[in-house]
Amino acid sequence: MKEIYTDNNATTRVDEAVFQEMLPYFCELYGNPSSMHFFGGQVQKKIDEARNRTAELLGAQPEEIIFTSCGTESDNTAIRSALETYPERKHIITTRVEHPAVLTPCRNLSKRGYRVTELSVDGEGRLDLDELRSAIDDNTAIVSIMYANNETGVIFPIEEVGAIVKEKGAIFHTDAVQAVGKIPLAMADSTVDMLALSGHKLHAPKGIGALYVRKGTPFRPFLVGGHQERSRRAGTENTSGIIALGKACELAGRHLEDENTRVKAMRDRLEREILRLIPNVRVNGGGAQRLPNTCSVAFEFVEGEAILLLMSEKGICASSGSACTSGSLEPSHVLRAMGVPFTCAHGSIRFSLSRFTTDDEIDTILRELPPIIHRLREMSPFGRESLTKG
Repeated sequence: MKEIYTDNNATTRVDEAVFQEMLPYFCELYGNPSSMHFFGGQVQKKIDEARNRTAELLGAQPEEIIFTSCGTESDNTAIRSALETYPERKHIITTRVEHPAVLTPCRNLSKRGYRVTELSVDGEGRLDLDELRSAIDDNTAIVSIMYANNETGVIFPIEEVGAIVKEKGAIFHTDAVQAVGKIPLAMADSTVDMLALSGHKLHAPKGIGALYVRKGTPFRPFLVGGHQERSRRAGTENTSGIIALGKACELAGRHLEDENTRVKAMRDRLEREILRLIPNVRVNGGGAQRLPNTCSVAFEFVEGEAILLLMSEKGICASSGSACTSGSLEPSHVLRAMGVPFTCAHGSIRFSLSRFTTDDEIDTILRELPPIIHRLREMSPFGRESLTKG
């Protein structure tokens, strides 16, 4: 059974061209890029090329790129750096819908004497900038707000947020893990001070990420002990991963138009037909500006995990808008923050497409999904009632 993979916001397949680019740096060109000899020097040149490619995708300068192990490290580094830069400032602002890579360190810091404000979102997942204006003050060290939400794909008004942050002299960080490679970015003209990205979200391997730090932004390293990355991130470089990320960024730049035309058209068709074929369905964040590849749909009166299991039997891979923790089903924190009704939140499914997704695969999902929802609703008294209404 050939899989139909629509869970690209979780991770992506490594592009064949990316794999081929990194392959020689395992067994052939394996030198340490920090070495003085020619064997290491040729590896350093390839890392420099990767830095240039990454910067180009972001519209940044190469010296503004720090390679890390992942998006989580990049997020944690940005937050810790800001707090060390402004030790007298004890206030952090983020949102209720952030990825745990930001929410967890912020909530941990709240137990250590920091005041953390989590901004709310409306029913479509959009921020209220007036709430940010009211929350930020002279004690704010950092504002960390994601570029686009990983569950709903809702894009936040990052430049407007940055302008508000600059008025108070705080540092502005954005987790752009889901946005990089899907929508155009231009850091040279941006209000963003620091930006996190992750390679495995844009067809590079897992275990490689980057942190953009605007030139002139005060910075304190998270990992110390070596001179790598201009003494901004110690540790021997993940050479093959860095080279892979550079190639992936180059390819992402080439495919940006495809992401925002063909991929978006497939996503829109998937949503439109689901709404037509299945009653009592809503698109989470459907009224907001979203990433072109992301579709979060809520099916009333069924559980997301059950949908995923039955789709998996058909070879369809997606993800749920709810998570099972400690044996009890809890709706996703993103959907709770949006005020999605309980009966919808538990039945939310995220389809996230990529440039490798095909129209035939969308056809298969649209053929297999309606009977699955019908079957599950027949098994529930509330679901049977919804079928009658539908």
